[in-house]
Amino acid sequence: MEPMIPLRIAVLTISDTRTDETDRSGQALVERLTQAGHQLVEKRIVPDDVYIIRAVVAQWIADPAVQGVITTGGTGFTGRDSTPEAVRVLLDKPIEGFGERFRQLSGEEIGSSTIQSRCLGGLANATVIFCLPGSTGACRTGWDGILAEQLDSRHKPCNFANLVIPERGQHG
Repeated sequence: MEPMIPLRIAVLTISDTRTDETDRSGQALVERLTQAGHQLVEKRIVPDDVYIIRAVVAQWIADPAVQGVITTGGTGFTGRDSTPEAVRVLLDKPIEGFGERFRQLSGEEIGSSTIQSRCLGGLANATVIFCLPGSTGACRTGWDGILAEQLDSRHKPCNFANLVIPERGQHG
């Protein structure tokens, strides 16, 4: 079997209340991506503010050292939830199936409440971006059920890793 090509991934927690000590969702994503062999480029926590979120994600999209961005938080319907509004405008190509598949998996766990999840994914400047809900359970669901395979360059018949790995020549 061919070796996995690790990706350089940044993690952004969007919360008005979490700190490094209380950010279990961001920590879960960092643990899972590093255990899978990927490299954590940076982890940050920002308030649920559309312009701050957009600025950080845009900075990572422009940075050639970052191949993937995973956010957690701000995807619900409460007053300050604004991650989809912040990130959607930055995407060159949305990944419609990501939100659909996440809600399908999540529905098995939390039932109809999953319809309130506005998680999304997309590609921008050869960077893959995934926005997950803020709960640790949702982050586990998103990573274990979708991202673990889709960020693995060995996964067949296709994966997103091969779109952001320059030596594969499939991005641009």
